[in-house]
Amino acid sequence: MSTLAHTMMTAARSADSGLAGPGELDRYPYAEAPAAGRVGASMWDGSDPELGRVGRRAAGSRGRGLHGQLVQQLGQMIVSGDLGADRPLVPEEIGQRFEVSRTVVRESLRVLEAKGLVSARPNVGTRVRPVSDWNLLDPDIIEWRAFGPQRDDQRRELSELRWTIEPLAARLAAGHGRDDVQQRLGDMVEIMGHAMNQGDALTFSRADAEFHSLLIQVAGNRMLEHLSGIVSAALQVSGGPVTGCDRPNESSLAHHGRIVDALATGDGMAAEAAMRQLLTVHPEVERVVPAPREH
Repeated sequence: MSTLAHTMMTAARSADSGLAGPGELDRYPYAEAPAAGRVGASMWDGSDPELGRVGRRAAGSRGRGLHGQLVQQLGQMIVSGDLGADRPLVPEEIGQRFEVSRTVVRESLRVLEAKGLVSARPNVGTRVRPVSDWNLLDPDIIEWRAFGPQRDDQRRELSELRWTIEPLAARLAAGHGRDDVQQRLGDMVEIMGHAMNQGDALTFSRADAEFHSLLIQVAGNRMLEHLSGIVSAALQVSGGPVTGCDRPNESSLAHHGRIVDALATGDGMAAEAAMRQLLTVHPEVERVVPAPREH
């Protein structure tokens, strides 16, 4: 195994890191809704009681700290419909319910506003925005939808989107014959092979995500490059027959190898065809996307 493969397989077992920049905390004053319009304790009655102590929940935190965990919890509740747009979200009550500070609540709401999930307006308060305003291409929202009531629609939409993006990216990438990229893509296939043999699904998925992200980035189309995060998020969504990347197997690995070979020879049509075959490894997928075209 190459040094890169060993390093990535080791890194894949470590916890994910997250980020959170400073926000304009004064945008969410606590007295943002009249008392008559505030949400009482019943607003949270249907939520998981374990969500009440955000600081003590490690699962789903992704290493982001308290505010990241609260973003995760509130985001899931909004996307699932547990928090609707008919009532304001009062930061003071959120802080009491989840046992976090005012700063954590305000920063979390700022992040959710950036994702289009909530809006904060004077004399109106903080409210959940309609689905049409959500940034549905945000990786977090993709994940929350994929594991919520909308999971079937989300996985179908992701499959259709990937079918549109990735075959084109593979064809375009064949025109950018860079040795360093070829080596990196080959390394990812090698890592995937070793991980599959060891039954290490986590490392396989990490290498798979990097493979597809890198392929889009070298396609030479900056608009496509901005979609690489969507594909990476889609590859992390499991539990449904979305693409051939869902589960480590010999067929999936072989198709990845064919893509690398096609790129090495500059054969864009072959690279596109191999990607289409990869995206239809599972027979069930043919009900969502058409069968690979013959060229």
